[in-house]
Amino acid sequence: MSADDLPHELIEGFGVRAAYPVSGGDIARAYRLETADGPLFLKWRPESTPDLFAREAAGLRALYAHRGDLGVPEVLRETGVGLVLEWIESGAPSPSTESDFGIGLARLHRTVGDRFGSLDGALAGYLGSVEVDLKPTDDWAEFFVHRRVIPLIERGIALGVVSGEARGLIERLAPRADELCGPPEPPSLVHGDLWAGNRMVGVGGRSWLIDPAAHWASREIDLAMMTLFGGFGRKCFTAYDEEFPLADGWRERLRWYQLPPLLVHAILFGGGYGRSAVDVLRHYAR
Repeated sequence: MSADDLPHELIEGFGVRAAYPVSGGDIARAYRLETADGPLFLKWRPESTPDLFAREAAGLRALYAHRGDLGVPEVLRETGVGLVLEWIESGAPSPSTESDFGIGLARLHRTVGDRFGSLDGALAGYLGSVEVDLKPTDDWAEFFVHRRVIPLIERGIALGVVSGEARGLIERLAPRADELCGPPEPPSLVHGDLWAGNRMVGVGGRSWLIDPAAHWASREIDLAMMTLFGGFGRKCFTAYDEEFPLADGWRERLRWYQLPPLLVHAILFGGGYGRSAVDVLRHYAR
């Protein structure tokens, strides 16, 4: 692909010689840019949702600042329609990749903020391309139930991809939010969308974090997403718990914290995700 076909404001000054499409998810077009100084990664969405890339860039910069031994691509340019990032060369896992990732994620989660929600004062962010409320608050249970789960349920019902039964179930569960969300902990810096596709393994078996929906939250949010679709080994969770022990009952809360990604997937893709979300609500409403 010719560089002339890409947005000038994104590639200007990089000396792009050629661009090759690569896999990059469902939200944006992705390219490997060949330059005199080596390859770069470009994400581009011609008709971008307002602030979509600004929020991703803010998350990447926050994770980069506290990455420790984890890899996080450096943001080289951000515009309203895309990002240019450091290129990550894929590699094979090493025998210590899973345990190293668990330790690295635990250390990242030790980065704490003052309030739950936005990293930088933004009022909204995104899970995938679905807008979510990020207004800061001191109350994690209120944030999770009333600013995340209930709005996603209502949107899913309006689109016909979530059963109206979900509304009654969450109304029954909301008064128990403090119990269901687990023991209080300080707001942790979380990736926010940590499925296996957003953890890349690079050269030497090092793990890299990409495509974040980063915010201040319960650290169990990341653990729940990691277990929703699989892709992370037992050694990862064992190493995490040894480095930064999790509160009692965390495994019983995993399905509760899987509600937002299930609802977002229902909104974006339909299918059985809405039914799965209702099944989770029924489980906790017993």
